[in-house]
Amino acid sequence: MDFNVKKLASGAGVFFTRAVQFTEEKLGQAEKTELDPHLENLIARADCTKNWTEKILRQTEVLLQPNPSARIEEFIYDKLEKKLPSRTTNAELLGQYMLDASNEFGQGTPYGSTLVIVGEYQKRLGSAEREFLQTSAATFLTPLRNFLEGDWRTISKERRLLENRRLDLDICKTRLKKAKQAEAKAALLSEEVDKAEHELRVAQTEFDRQAEVTRLLLEGISSTHLNHQRCLQDFAEAQATYYAQCHHYMHELQRELNKCANAVGTSYQSAACPDPVSAAFPSGPLSPGTTAPASSSNKPKTPAMEQTQLPITGTRKAKVLYDYDAHDSTELSLLADELITVYTVPGMDPDWLFGERGNEKGKVPVTYLELLS
Repeated sequence: MDFNVKKLASGAGVFFTRAVQFTEEKLGQAEKTELDPHLENLIARADCTKNWTEKILRQTEVLLQPNPSARIEEFIYDKLEKKLPSRTTNAELLGQYMLDASNEFGQGTPYGSTLVIVGEYQKRLGSAEREFLQTSAATFLTPLRNFLEGDWRTISKERRLLENRRLDLDICKTRLKKAKQAEAKAALLSEEVDKAEHELRVAQTEFDRQAEVTRLLLEGISSTHLNHQRCLQDFAEAQATYYAQCHHYMHELQRELNKCANAVGTSYQSAACPDPVSAAFPSGPLSPGTTAPASSSNKPKTPAMEQTQLPITGTRKAKVLYDYDAHDSTELSLLADELITVYTVPGMDPDWLFGERGNEKGKVPVTYLELLS
């Protein structure tokens, strides 16, 4: 008990002496031993590394997990050294909602089948996102945290110890200076000066040793930079992989949706858009004096008509060869010799094109047109 009290009193005395020395230095009443310029540069570089590592770490955490509550939960689990339960991503949750909705509307309906397709791909996107988050945490966030919580704590501890050694050194310098001044005035014996010189040599040795230890640790910041550089490359690679997966999934989703739309469009055309000649003149005897317009089978083929048999790409102008009356709202009526704009629509019958005249739109038969270059 006595030993502990003495140790506590001694520690308090040392702390007070250092505090006095530090205060006098700040007030300009005491000299301060300056560190080696190389060591000062290493300290500044280390501080810069620590500050930017903290900022990059925090902003990366925000990027990967924008929800503050989720970040706090992850922090608590990490400090408790417990494994965080697997969290469903927003895309996965959206995909599951779509699949559940498809069951309600019926997966056999057009809307229900589309919900199934989009929902499955949303779940794939969510799964890719979860893999990206896990990879980024392991290859990027963890090394940054390890530096701040491991290497930097060690460096900070040694730097505080170096600062204490410097204060002790300056205290010894001040004592020696006062001892020599007193000796000059014959107020002290030479033994006091010898004691002060001995304490100064010991303090200088301890300071030099601690400065070397601190310098070696600070020079290790270069290795930290190389490690963080590799981590950045791993992070960028994980991002590239994730975005490539998303791009691939979205292209596949678009193809699936186009197939679905084409299937629906073909079914609709088969039911609602019969052949224009058959629709205009149903099978059976014609009324007296009625003549049917020439069809592609009985109309003489002209070079202009043969041109219409070629595949059409993009939007083109076309000249109407014969009058045509639309049979329903999906078709466009035509007048001979007028010019209209035509183009193809995925899934449309090859004997038909989609035509536009001003604000009017509708399907038109290919055999009634002459495509213009």
